[in-house]
Amino acid sequence: MEKLSDDLLIESYWKAIELELSAEFIKLIELEIQRRSIEQKIKFMN
Repeated sequence: MEKLSDDLLIESYWKAIELELSAEFIKLIELEIQRRSIEQKIKFMN
């Protein structure tokens, strides 16, 4: 995931939610978003 741009990571996050992918996979994306400190670009759907 480190090779993805911030925008692509966020797009992947929303697509994973839309496709109802596993909660574990979505959590991995969320953790990477937090690690990059780009949470302000999205609103988490907890």
